[in-house]
Amino acid sequence: MSLPIFRTKHVASHEHTEHGLNRCLSAWDLAFLGVGAIIGTGIFVLTGIAAATQAGPAVVLSFIIAGLACAFAALSYAELSAAVGGCGSAYGYSYAAFGELVAFIIGWDLLLEYGITVAAVANGWSGYFNNALTAIGIPLPEMLTKAPKLGGIINLPAAAIILLLMGLLIMGVKHSAKANNAMVFVKLITISIFIAIAVFNVHPENWHPFMPYGWFQTLPDGKTTGVLAGSALVFFAYVGFDAVSTAAEEAKDPQRDLPFGIVASLVFCTLIYIVVAGLLTGVVNYSQLNVSSPVAHALTLLGYNWASALISTGV
Repeated sequence: MSLPIFRTKHVASHEHTEHGLNRCLSAWDLAFLGVGAIIGTGIFVLTGIAAATQAGPAVVLSFIIAGLACAFAALSYAELSAAVGGCGSAYGYSYAAFGELVAFIIGWDLLLEYGITVAAVANGWSGYFNNALTAIGIPLPEMLTKAPKLGGIINLPAAAIILLLMGLLIMGVKHSAKANNAMVFVKLITISIFIAIAVFNVHPENWHPFMPYGWFQTLPDGKTTGVLAGSALVFFAYVGFDAVSTAAEEAKDPQRDLPFGIVASLVFCTLIYIVVAGLLTGVVNYSQLNVSSPVAHALTLLGYNWASALISTGV
């Protein structure tokens, strides 16, 4: 007799129920949901840090390797979301395959993952937001932009953006989907502005040496550097593609649309990351990018203060 903690949930029980959610999301809505979840402050912050401290201009390779690693997970999510369904994402898949105990562990892992991700992304957004305020002459005091352990009282912009987005989610999927599409549009406009400026200001000498830290090495202090170490860091910038699978019960045709949304969003974001990383290390020497807002910082160094402010606002 098996223990109750190992009982599994039948796949059939994930199908439509009397109290199902509103199925209103199309394939493109799901793709935009994935793009909105993936493209965040990671590309605007981690690209510069990874280039300056770990990979140099070869951070482009770091993004490619991290993208390939994510592709295997994305294909698994696409397969399971179509076969199992439900809005539980990895929790639901684990419940159906391995039972309650494993699902319980995975569920708490997801809460930990998203909790850390939200905090990190909000903190990165706060840096860009304060940079935008500084550019127009009204910087926030440090006590309102840093955590207590860093000498401040509260990171007010980070807390405010979390509460704002929480409110949008509470309002329902229709409102949050529209807001997400609008934010994705703003992000893409922001990235387009950077690309349009950077493509005419590339200095090929900034790409040499291309791999100053090699593929992988461990320094005497235990720190790891190189392209592979950079991949581990920029992998964070891909976190979010699995959010598409949580919208299974709100998709019009989940078996068809979820795989499309997951794969399309990951492929699109990978291409964007490669282009941005290549241009960022081409316009400014990688050693100057170890700052909290490297993209805006690079535009400031080029003399485009207005674009730096727009990038900060768009982020």
